[in-house]
Amino acid sequence: MSDPLGLIGAAGGALRLPSGVPAARAGGPGPSFKETLLQNIDQVNQLQQDATRAIEDLATGDRDDVEGVILATQKADSAFKMLQAVRNKVVEAYQEINQVRV
Repeated sequence: MSDPLGLIGAAGGALRLPSGVPAARAGGPGPSFKETLLQNIDQVNQLQQDATRAIEDLATGDRDDVEGVILATQKADSAFKMLQAVRNKVVEAYQEINQVRV
């Protein structure tokens, strides 16, 4: 499976941060989780819009490369599934934290 968001590293599926996010914050300000998540949501949205545009162009005859349309559609689908997996993990962590008794 491809990694359109850049969240999976090549070494054994280890998690790595997207480009622009520092691996360790040495006291300096960096992008927050919210900013990173919103940026990735925007990227997924753009991929989905590109795929929709490619399908529309193929249907109207403005485009004739079916392979490119399929690639754009699969890329958008993979990006959405990756973002959905991140969302599910965040919800799972939230539910787990809610169950902790203080």
